[in-house]
Amino acid sequence: MTISFREVADRVLVANTSPLDVNVTLVVGDDRALLVDTLSTDAQARELLAAVREFTDKPLDVVNTHFHFDHCFGNFIFAEAGCEIWAHEQTVVELAERGASWQRRWHAEWEAREPELAAGLAEVQIQVPTHLVRDSHVIDLGRRTATLAHLGHGHTDGDIVVLVGDAHVDTVEVAIVGDLVEESGPPDFSDAHPLEWPSTLGRLVQRIPADAVVVPGHGAVVDTRFVREQHNDLSTFEWLIRDGHLDGGTVEKITALSPYPEKVSRTGVERGFAALNQD
Repeated sequence: MTISFREVADRVLVANTSPLDVNVTLVVGDDRALLVDTLSTDAQARELLAAVREFTDKPLDVVNTHFHFDHCFGNFIFAEAGCEIWAHEQTVVELAERGASWQRRWHAEWEAREPELAAGLAEVQIQVPTHLVRDSHVIDLGRRTATLAHLGHGHTDGDIVVLVGDAHVDTVEVAIVGDLVEESGPPDFSDAHPLEWPSTLGRLVQRIPADAVVVPGHGAVVDTRFVREQHNDLSTFEWLIRDGHLDGGTVEKITALSPYPEKVSRTGVERGFAALNQD
């Protein structure tokens, strides 16, 4: 894997990485820098740290957007390098209490498809983030700020977005949104809240201006129009689930009406039905 950063806004650099099409983002201020997500394995993280240091030697903070391995299993390498690591409190719970079981599950899932990745996953020493975010936290990078915000349940219990703006102007220039938005594939509902995700994405839309640059968890950098379109699709899916449940519809029937592929939709409908059955 070769990590190559490109600038998508003033001193905001994104690298799209293989084999999982994951984006990592580096934000550089006058005094500090911030890295969003740390990839999947020690080897990937070492290469990522070396790529970061080609651009800046400033003190570096790290944010995990959520607990999935492709966004945080590189944490140990950055902790060894002295970086502070931030994440939502639920991400910390997942990694601290269930990290080893997730590691075994993901290794098994990827062993046949990506054996090199799976081997790296098996060797990871899980590093729990050192700083918790509940609702919001602002990091001053020097003449620019990075606001770490939890806007609600969506892709996971503990999604964090990073909103980058000028320290003296109340606006957002870049939104780094993790897997709340994906460009290269449909939403992943495996650990998601399909009945809450649209509201969470709606709150994001309210926070960012029309000309903001949006960095999704996977795929190409997008704009706010793309986010609104994904919000609309998720809202349609939410109400298919709610109406179908109310009408006594089956998982199969609702899945067939979904805007997403069958396998993805089935997972989302099953999770939505489970949530409604608990109410």
